[in-house]
Amino acid sequence: MKKTFVFIILSMFTLSSCFKLDSNLFNNLKCSQYLLDGYSGQTDFTLDASYKIPDSLIHIFTLNSQAPGESKATQIYAIYIGDIGKITTDTVIMYCHGNKWNMDFYWQRAKLLANTGSKDQYGVLMIDYRGYGMSSGTPTEDGMYADVDAALTWLKNEGLSNSRLVMYGFSLGSAPATMLTSTPRSMTPAKLILEAPFASSATMTDDASQLALPPGYVTTFKINNSQEIKSVNQPFMWMHGLSDTFLNWQTNGLVVYNNYQGSYKEKHLIPGADHGEIPAKDGFVTYSRDLYAFIKR
Repeated sequence: MKKTFVFIILSMFTLSSCFKLDSNLFNNLKCSQYLLDGYSGQTDFTLDASYKIPDSLIHIFTLNSQAPGESKATQIYAIYIGDIGKITTDTVIMYCHGNKWNMDFYWQRAKLLANTGSKDQYGVLMIDYRGYGMSSGTPTEDGMYADVDAALTWLKNEGLSNSRLVMYGFSLGSAPATMLTSTPRSMTPAKLILEAPFASSATMTDDASQLALPPGYVTTFKINNSQEIKSVNQPFMWMHGLSDTFLNWQTNGLVVYNNYQGSYKEKHLIPGADHGEIPAKDGFVTYSRDLYAFIKR
């Protein structure tokens, strides 16, 4: 029975060049407005009232993003947590979210990062990639890199220095976070944090299909974090759940970690944590303590 199933799947891949995982990698959800604390949909976790961000420190705005080869810019949405007037002296975390839905889903994570170390400690910038949330356009790999770089350009124009920029990539967000750290465009990040990263599009394909197929059969992505990390010299922090059923920690995160050749690295493997469960299973206090220690070192 299993051999028959595999044969059918292989036949589908062989006979249909249109069968791709790209649309699944970008699991985007449009919305007409951002609800933030008023969002009542599914989340990985919900913080208590002590993590609430004052309205005066929440800024929703648009940016223009243009990837190489595009004839016009795409309008994307961003949320900045913090005092924009103090960006020149603040440390800012550029949070690159995962493949799921939009910024409402990741709002709890952004609040947790902003309150790392102490109340309203860090500035946090988060965007919705094109096609996500209220952002225009259709998701693409090159577009994702351009979208994050548009956010970095905004930070640079607001006066943030390279030494105060921390890149944080979760899951799919590990791709732009690693790429724009290894090959800087508008800014050169000072530190890189990856939570549940994938090694490459090929590895992600294998994990998703459970078949060792050439990645071109199922995705057009060229992402290869395990190679990009070799060009990263900045301090690097890796977190991964030992029970991650979506991106196995050994075939994905560990490969990225072992390939890092820079100045400093540290790892945090969280027992019992599945994909998206690291902050909750690690404990918000422990998670924040470890992040704070890494950022301040």
